[in-house]
Amino acid sequence: MKIRKLGLALVILNVSATYLYGQVTVNDSLSKERKIEGVTIKSSANKKSESALLVDQKKAIIQKQSMGSEEISRKGISNIEQALVKVTGITSVEGRGLFVRGLEDRYNTLLINGLGSPSNNPFQKIIALKQFPTDVVGKLNIYKTFNSNLYADFAGATFDIETLTYEKPFSKIEFGIGVNTLSTFRNNFKINPNANSIEGYVGLNSRDKQLPNEIKGYRPSSYNFNANQSRNSFGEGWNVDNIKSLPNTSLGFTTAQKFKIGETSNLGFLFSLNQGNHYEYKDGVKNQFRLNGNSIDYNNNLNRKEYTYETESSVLLGLGFKNKGTAINLNGFFLQNSENLIQDYLGFRNGETNNQQFIRVNQQDISRFTDLQLTASQKINERHSLKAGASWVNNFYQQPDRKIMYGQPGEGNDINLSFGGNNLLRQYLDVNGKNYFSAFAEYALNLGEKGDKKDYPWQLAIGYNGFADVRNTSYRFIYSVLNDPSQSQVTVDRDTPQAIFDQSILNGTYHYREGSTSEYKNNLYQFVNAGYLNINYKPSELWDILIGGRVENNINITRYKPISVGINDNFDNITKNQYYILPSLSVKRALNEKSNIRFAASKTITRPILIEYMPITYINPDNENIFGNKDLSNSENYNIDLKYELFPSSKEMFAVNLFAKKIDNAIERSYIASGNSNGQTITFFNAKTATLAGVELEGIISLNRISESLSRFTLGANTTIMYSDVKRSADQNKETDVEANRKRALQGAAPWTVNADLKYEYKNSQNLTKTYSLVYNVSGKKIYGVGFSQLDNIFEMPFHQLDFVYNNQISKNWNVKLTIQNLLNSEYQLKLGDNSLVQVQESSLMMENYKKGTSFNMTVGYTF
Repeated sequence: MKIRKLGLALVILNVSATYLYGQVTVNDSLSKERKIEGVTIKSSANKKSESALLVDQKKAIIQKQSMGSEEISRKGISNIEQALVKVTGITSVEGRGLFVRGLEDRYNTLLINGLGSPSNNPFQKIIALKQFPTDVVGKLNIYKTFNSNLYADFAGATFDIETLTYEKPFSKIEFGIGVNTLSTFRNNFKINPNANSIEGYVGLNSRDKQLPNEIKGYRPSSYNFNANQSRNSFGEGWNVDNIKSLPNTSLGFTTAQKFKIGETSNLGFLFSLNQGNHYEYKDGVKNQFRLNGNSIDYNNNLNRKEYTYETESSVLLGLGFKNKGTAINLNGFFLQNSENLIQDYLGFRNGETNNQQFIRVNQQDISRFTDLQLTASQKINERHSLKAGASWVNNFYQQPDRKIMYGQPGEGNDINLSFGGNNLLRQYLDVNGKNYFSAFAEYALNLGEKGDKKDYPWQLAIGYNGFADVRNTSYRFIYSVLNDPSQSQVTVDRDTPQAIFDQSILNGTYHYREGSTSEYKNNLYQFVNAGYLNINYKPSELWDILIGGRVENNINITRYKPISVGINDNFDNITKNQYYILPSLSVKRALNEKSNIRFAASKTITRPILIEYMPITYINPDNENIFGNKDLSNSENYNIDLKYELFPSSKEMFAVNLFAKKIDNAIERSYIASGNSNGQTITFFNAKTATLAGVELEGIISLNRISESLSRFTLGANTTIMYSDVKRSADQNKETDVEANRKRALQGAAPWTVNADLKYEYKNSQNLTKTYSLVYNVSGKKIYGVGFSQLDNIFEMPFHQLDFVYNNQISKNWNVKLTIQNLLNSEYQLKLGDNSLVQVQESSLMMENYKKGTSFNMTVGYTF
């Protein structure tokens, strides 16, 4: 809020966005005018508007891009992931989070209101941001250059979600409905019976899938379930329902209220509740290749149909108190995501071309994330200020009772299967993070004299931030054991086998036994404590220099049992206690009022994703298993950026950014031969070093520069072009490129990305806005996994995403959004490269493919 007191009898004020951000005070004293008591005029500047954030980007000393609630609303964005892919150099890759400057999810960090946030999924570095509704977001900050007050885990970007503030009271109800050309109204959509219920809608169906009481809370002991226990100790069976998939729906309610307390204080209240469900169908190949003598052929040749029913819930409660220089905020979040998944594979595996199989996977992935935060700031006077915050997170992820069965396809819906032999396998994966603590504190001091300047020439900040992450993992197996070989074969309907399974148990044909290994349990501890000092020197209005230093202590403790020891043996411990000295430098030189040149340099680190170092072997039915490497080291990154930016107007921008990185101990996803001689294993290694260099080009331009008839159009476009090269470590000496003595790019690094956004905006006579936007996103071909055994690398192919967004503020209260996603209906593809060292005998190099269909979503909102 800006307040202007004017000692004039009459004031005519016309406020435009430009004046809001750069106003000039003129003292006009006329001696003959009668003196009148000051008239107070209050004008509210929207600090979250696109123009305001562009000005903030221009003024900031570090390279920061932001997206506010106005832009989020205009683009019809419903979750944070959709918002971030509109930012320069950021793309979303199927199921694997966000890529920044072509770098994988492992190089990113998430903050919520400046506080650390763990991932709620061990397969991703940060929370799947599609779970975070934008109704609760005030602003998204994206930092692409490092400053010492940020967490050191930084190479791609740090995302900081600022929750909605209490600037303007409102209440809003939204209802959304969506259909997909591939998934909606599909007959025989397969779904777990417990998912297709009220309990499933709110994610409570996992309660019937927990470990049986006979073994829950006990160490594995190869427990044999008797006939009665084999029938009744499992809360869920093997049947699936066939339904007609319905439209996707969402419902949200948000209210923000502001109450005045006395003359100078106010209390803000925020409550948001969101619930949604989503059906998705995919159909495509899921193949593997193998070295077979002097040629390469299929190890697996499978078709996979995948049916997913997903529900998402979120609750946010916030309280905020402000009094002059004091601000205190208390926030509580709850996020829940439940994915109920049915996968059907048909074909052969393990090179057995004459053994056609049907494989059924019945799985639920459920996560619950609770975050309580308290932040406060105090401006003591113009020279001194304090801020601090702390949070506690309870973080829970499960794949309870993941059921896998296989058999030979028969007539119609029948399959012929055998009991025993690892068939009727049930997996129980738990990753329990009961306690995650994060905290920060900072004291800032202004030195020198302002003079005619807006800011003090010297600003010092000294602070602390850190976190403690304590997680316990459990991974247990139960499988069928054959009692009577004469009854080992049975024919069942693949969708309703439970009755025959129950009868076979009663007949004494088979029973269940726990088969967990010594790897069943791990304890993972991570403690990070860091102190930092920032010195910001502004010798003139043209120069801004920020020098930072950070000292970070990183303690990692992994307690595990290797598979070679007994279940009752003691845990082995791996303890790493490391100190990092991390300098940073940012320099901004204003060339004139409309352009800047920036330079930044820093040293940072990268920590691996949990699954990358968690010491388990994650079992998949197609024998593409994931093996965590407990010996992985953190990467150490050296970053340089040089950027020129031009702001022709308050709503336009053009920028060129040159960047380079050297990453020591870069982490890479790699393929190796499976330990059981069948299939493949995905694991992770540290490379010796990786070198990256690239350029980012970005522009936002009003098309009235071309013609006044195009004055309502705005074009935003950005691209990243990057080169990368890897020097391999001794641990990578068996990969194909080593044997071929050839260079390759960093695994997961895209050579280019493109984002574009064409907007048409119209305001009617009532100043109500209507916008149309086309949004495009794609990234180049990149290495998904490093090849082995004379096989080339596996590549992730470009996926072209084109969306249309229509947003109409019908009245002061009513708003309608229509989005059409994936207009091009591109195909997602993983392919074996065409540079294997021996000939590939198969006609196709495709390893995985599917289409997602085109989605039509409409959201109606009422604000009061």
